[in-house]
Amino acid sequence: MNNTKGVSRRDFMKGSAVVGLGTMLKGTGGAFAAGSDRVRVALLGCGGRGNGAAQNCLDSDPAVDLVALGDLFEDKLNGALKGFKKKYRGRIKVTAETSFLGFDACAKLAALKDLDIILIATPPGFRPEQFRTVIEGGKHVFMEKPGAVDPVGCRSLMETADLADQKKLSVVVGTQQRRQYQYIEVMKRVFDGQIGELAGGQAYWHWGHANWHFAKRKPEWSDMEWQIRCWPYFSWLSGDHIVEQHLHNMDIINWAMGSPPVKCQGMGGRQARTSPDYGNIYDHFAVEYEYAGGVRVSSYCSQIEGSYSRVVERLVGSKGTATMNRGYGFIEGQNPYKYDGRMISGFVKEHADLIDSIRQGKPINEARSLAESTLTLIMGRMSAYTGRELSWKWVLNSSKLKLGPVKYDLKAPLPVDPIAIPGKTKLI
Repeated sequence: MNNTKGVSRRDFMKGSAVVGLGTMLKGTGGAFAAGSDRVRVALLGCGGRGNGAAQNCLDSDPAVDLVALGDLFEDKLNGALKGFKKKYRGRIKVTAETSFLGFDACAKLAALKDLDIILIATPPGFRPEQFRTVIEGGKHVFMEKPGAVDPVGCRSLMETADLADQKKLSVVVGTQQRRQYQYIEVMKRVFDGQIGELAGGQAYWHWGHANWHFAKRKPEWSDMEWQIRCWPYFSWLSGDHIVEQHLHNMDIINWAMGSPPVKCQGMGGRQARTSPDYGNIYDHFAVEYEYAGGVRVSSYCSQIEGSYSRVVERLVGSKGTATMNRGYGFIEGQNPYKYDGRMISGFVKEHADLIDSIRQGKPINEARSLAESTLTLIMGRMSAYTGRELSWKWVLNSSKLKLGPVKYDLKAPLPVDPIAIPGKTKLI
């Protein structure tokens, strides 16, 4: 059994990443770049989630100005800029001199002087290196989840998190469910012991869709350009959908358990989405995670067109159960509860909290929790790919797995890695 009663309310609030619930949409002054009360923000990665993150940031505080953009592809950058100008007009200060293309766009953004925050929304395979570059450049960070695609990348995130602490920089990550009020209220009660000692749980992201961010290859695209434009379907860029998408659910489980799992055993495959157009990822996974004290959690995720959809987290305790998703939260058992209060966008709240932490001079750093949640799902993928039971200790400290090419070159050949076969794919 995992005794949640030992977690104090102070520890809970720290773990929940709640920073001033009243800060949403409130511009309260404070000096930012060049001594101004304006918040100067840059976006790295101008795809769908990047566009969304920038809009969420602009919506979170009227003092935000978008001043710079970076991407690999000119059409992505120009398309994003056009959309931002149409919606936000005078708050878009991006110029030709603050628009950067190429693999060095991150370094150029990090070198800008009059800049407060960089939003990192590139494919996950690039994030560990880019996070390091931005922190070394002295900028605060919003970073989308997941933070990496392999154990080497997760260890890099943890090291950079320490550097961010040393520099007193804030890092907020895209685990927005931790900021939604129904999660906060239900989890308060879980930590107060209202469902008793945790005995297990379930996490689901079954998605009845198969073509999320899919890009059909064009003849003029090189191997790497195609893979980056169609990044969710290549494990070196996305980590597979168990890492890229299902992280939301298992992040909540890790939050409830108070620590990462100690081991896991997984399985999965590629049964419905079999065309080479879909890269080398699986379309379904099932993983059993074991936490301290023998508490076991079942983790399920799939991306199969026309299949059943279910996105939810469920905690099982000795006195009841707690069930949550982005639309509700409730407890059943000896101490029933149903959240019926205000619903907010965690996507916007995470940016409001980041800005508020900078204004108050009280840095928050969520990079470590992101690294742990990311590694939790990487461990599950590695187990499913290889057919091996894995321990957290080994994956964290001993695995040498590093995905992706040694050198980034849009013109160089880049064959697609073979689809993993359990029992044959090597454990690295």
